[in-house]
This record gives sequence, structure tokens and C-alpha cells, in this order.
Amino acid sequence: MSSSSNGPTNILSATTTKALAEHLAELYAEGTPWLACGLGTRLDWGPPVHSPSQAVSVSGLKRIIDHAVDDLTVTVEAGLPLAELQTALAEKKQWLPLDWPWGSQPNTDPNSAGSVGGLVARGLAGGLRQRHLGVRDQLIGIGLLRSDGIAAHAGGRVVKNVAGFDLMRLLCGSWGSLAMITELTLRTQPIRPAHSSLNIEGKIPNLEAWRTELMRSSFTPEYCDWVDLESDHWQLQIGLASVSDQAVNDQLNSLQALANKYQLQSERQSWRGPLPEQTLPEASSKAPHWLVRIGLPPAQIHNLLTSQELVGLSSWHWRIAAGSGIGDGWQTYSTEQATISTNEQLSALRNYVHQLDGKLTLLRQPNYSGDRLPAWLDAPSRPLIEAVKQQFDPKQQLARGRLPGVSG
Repeated sequence: MSSSSNGPTNILSATTTKALAEHLAELYAEGTPWLACGLGTRLDWGPPVHSPSQAVSVSGLKRIIDHAVDDLTVTVEAGLPLAELQTALAEKKQWLPLDWPWGSQPNTDPNSAGSVGGLVARGLAGGLRQRHLGVRDQLIGIGLLRSDGIAAHAGGRVVKNVAGFDLMRLLCGSWGSLAMITELTLRTQPIRPAHSSLNIEGKIPNLEAWRTELMRSSFTPEYCDWVDLESDHWQLQIGLASVSDQAVNDQLNSLQALANKYQLQSERQSWRGPLPEQTLPEASSKAPHWLVRIGLPPAQIHNLLTSQELVGLSSWHWRIAAGSGIGDGWQTYSTEQATISTNEQLSALRNYVHQLDGKLTLLRQPNYSGDRLPAWLDAPSRPLIEAVKQQFDPKQQLARGRLPGVSG
């Protein structure tokens, strides 16, 4: 990881929680700002930190502590690469039902998916939330280090354990602003043996009518996403899994019949499962000009897709979960591209998303885009968020300027 005027100047790491706690105690005594990280793959996401900060990494903590196969739980250290965890679980015919973070290329670069702790700290869910809920719903236990190096735990290693204050949901999505996550216990699931996917194409109003009927039905797809990987070419992508090929085939037949009802084209696709395959355009393997995260009511997505604010963006691609309304948009990288979206365009898009009762977070933005837009806006609960931050981090050392719900 390279250093910058706003970013970490170097990286501290250790192979034991005790040694890491000693580092943090020293930083606390000195009042040194610091920034928690895992593999460092997404340190540039979100707002820049306000002060030069010491990066403290959990990458040396990467053990699988316990895999209770029969109980469907796994306890890991936070620095374990997510791809390594999924590989280890697959050997026992299990998996962690959480999407790869945007930009992951697990087949060619396992570290690109980042660490398990980083996934939880950002708290970002994807299309798998359709059936399996989000990151915080998979957490049943957590270990952490406070800003002064003191260790704490919440939850446990069994599903029904509810001991202690629910720190798990508080730290999930905190972006490292409250404490350093060191250990996690998560729910796993058996891998269903039969998988297939289906692409539905047609006019957006017809796709929305199909989506609405699907969501009101008894179907439980693994995921159902609005996808635009080409310019203005929207489709719905659905993944199905079950215990038998016949069960999956029966669902596919019903969904295709429903597509015919709304004059939509459908095409079956092979899918090895259980995780959705990464299908980013080739140019997207590089850092995008812009990367945004949106969340809005699912019934409003089709209005966003046809809005002037979104249609006016050039070389953008999208993947938005049709059931939860959460997804990513990004502008592909090109050295010849002369139409990089402007701050004014992104502000207009954000305002329109807010009109639809949603929100938009800027995960990445061009260095040369003029004054940076705030990654996120003030939440109505800002006073409470800042009060919690004060309790966890009285010296305001952790991730200065990177507190979700508080505009920088």
C-alpha cells in the first residue's frame, strides 16, 4: 500500500492479538491517529482520513479457530482472506452466504476479495441478501480491540447465544471508526447441489412488472439483480439453488412462463454456485473513475433506471439487488475517456436517489474531480452516532473523518 497525505504512512501488524494490543496501547498513550485495515485492498474507499494515520493491520491474524461443521458455525481471525475461508468451507460442503465485495477476482487473485474482518467492518451486502440477509445477520460472535488496546468480546460460538451487549451489529458497517475487529463467529450454510441462473430481458416497465410478481410469489431465488453491464442494456439476473436438478428445472420453467406473460425474453445460464460469479467488464478490473453504493426501496429502482440523472451518465455499469434495493454503480476506467462524470452529475444523482427515499454513498471518486463530494451525508441520528464514537474512542484516534452517518 502506498502512502499519501491523507492516508496511512506505514503499516503495523502482528501475528497475535496480544502483540497487536500492545501496539494499540502505545498508540493510545501517544495520542497517535490510526486506521484499522485487513489486507489493505480497499483503504481508499469512502472518505479520506483527516490526519496522517498509522495503519494497523490484522493481516497476521488469519487462522480458522474453530469450524463446528454440525452446528453450521465457523470462528475465524479477522485477517483471514475471504476467498480462503470460502475455499476451506467448500471442502466441508458449506459456504458463507455473503457476496464478494465489488472488484473481487477470487479465481485469479484471492486477496482481491479482502479479509473477513474488512467485509464486516464495511457491512456491505449484495444480491444474496435476497435469500440470506446481510452481513450483520450472519454474525453471532465478535472479538475486538478498543482504541486503548483492551480486548473485548460479545456474543459467542453458538447460534442461540445472546449474551452481552450487541456489539456485533454496532461494529458491522462502522468502517473501523469504533474499534478493531480481531475475531468473528459466523453462520455457515450447506451448499445445495443443484444450481442454475436465468437472464430476463425486455422493456424496463415489463421487467418491473415481472419483478413485482416474483417478489410477491413463493419463489425464493438465491439472488435477483438488476444488471447493466453494457450501455443502457438492463436485464434481470436470477440465481436458483435447490437439492435436486429437477427442483431447479421446475422453478426455471415457472419463471420463464412468467416472463412470457410479460413479453420478456429469457435465457438459461450455467452457474456452478453457490456464490454469484463475477462478471465485470474487462475495463472494470482497473480502478473505476467513480464507484457508488445505493440503497433505495425496491419498488423505486425502475424509476431510477429511467431517470434523466442516471441515463445521462456515460460508461456506467450497475448491479442492484431487486429484492433489497442495494447495489453498486461504477464508471469504467479508460485512458481515452473524455467524459468522466462530474461532481454536479453525481450530486444530481444523489439528490434524485434521496427523492426516492434512498441514499447514495461515494466509495471512490476521481482524484481530479475538483472538490471532493462527501462520501456520505449526515444521518438524522448524527448526535447519537457521535456520542457512541466518543464512548468508544475518547481521543478521536480511529479513522478520523471516516464516521458513517457524519459528513466529513
